[in-house]
Amino acid sequence: MEIIASSNTSGKSFSPVEAGNYVARCYSMVHIGTVPEEYKGEKKVVNKVRLTFELPTETKVFKEENGEQPYVISKEFTLSLHEKSSLRKFLESWRGKGFTENEAKYFDVSKLLGKPCMLNVIHKTKLDGNIRADISSVSPIPKGLTCPAQVLPSLIFSVNHFSQEVFDTLPEFLQDKIRTSREYKQLSVPANEVVTPPEHEAPIDPDPIDPSYEPDDLPF
Repeated sequence: MEIIASSNTSGKSFSPVEAGNYVARCYSMVHIGTVPEEYKGEKKVVNKVRLTFELPTETKVFKEENGEQPYVISKEFTLSLHEKSSLRKFLESWRGKGFTENEAKYFDVSKLLGKPCMLNVIHKTKLDGNIRADISSVSPIPKGLTCPAQVLPSLIFSVNHFSQEVFDTLPEFLQDKIRTSREYKQLSVPANEVVTPPEHEAPIDPDPIDPSYEPDDLPF
């Protein structure tokens, strides 16, 4: 399986996609695992997933050997469908309806792979002064609009079903983040040993991604 990734190693500046509304399609999802995170001075560990969307109507030559390819944009979420969680709000906005309590008890995020949506993209200024594109909101495709067929190959990775082949295709910064996860560290522990998290840390959640999933026409 191949994933198209670009790193700015040539010294050329990279301009993010313009701010605006775009039809998009989820083509990649990466279960990063349970990693340390600091927010507003508070340190904690959270189970993270990264969703990446292609914008098929916005293309550019990022590498000469690949020709024109769509811009891509990603967003990370804590893997939780708690009623106040960002992921739940994002998915409910995408599907155009709320989750029932039964649906929220367990949701396989693999169902998102290949699904189209509308994304609102805004620009934010980073600490180094550079501009980055960020997903502000998501919604269903409006009636009368269609999303072009998927361009980039689908990619799915779960640290709980570790595939070195897929891992090696991920951007280096994402590999480094996965390596900090409890799930990844458990991989190097002998089978008769178990990594016991500190008391304040939650146990590793069940795997939210079914790597054998194939998208269908059913709404999620």
